Amino acid sequence: QVQLVESGGGLVQTGGSLRLSCVTSRITFSVYTMGWYRQAPGKQRELVAAITSGHSANYADSVKGRFTISRDNTKNTVYLQMNSLKPEDTAVYYCNAKNIYSLEFAYWGQGTQVTVSS
Repeated sequence: QVQLVESGGGLVQTGGSLRLSCVTSRITFSVYTMGWYRQAPGKQRELVAAITSGHSANYADSVKGRFTISRDNTKNTVYLQMNSLKPEDTAVYYCNAKNIYSLEFAYWGQGTQVTVSS
């Protein structure tokens, strides 16, 4: 079955950096827009960043200038480089894949915890 496996989360101090990775399997990676979402305790899941197969990216205002999303279409992997981390970035981060031709085909990873200490 389709799998999205995130890694790279952890505990970091304010101002630190982390790089999240999401390896996908059993999807045609090139026809999926990939995204990173996050959900903090008591809050709704929100879009952090997304990237098309053509490498066009968009970001939530709260992370612009600090986070960078990228993808390697040869490795079926999407990344999220997170710099200048703040305590408010603390959340579970989820990888998402959306098929560009059909919303029926959308998948989520299991999530990875990011905790930023003050």
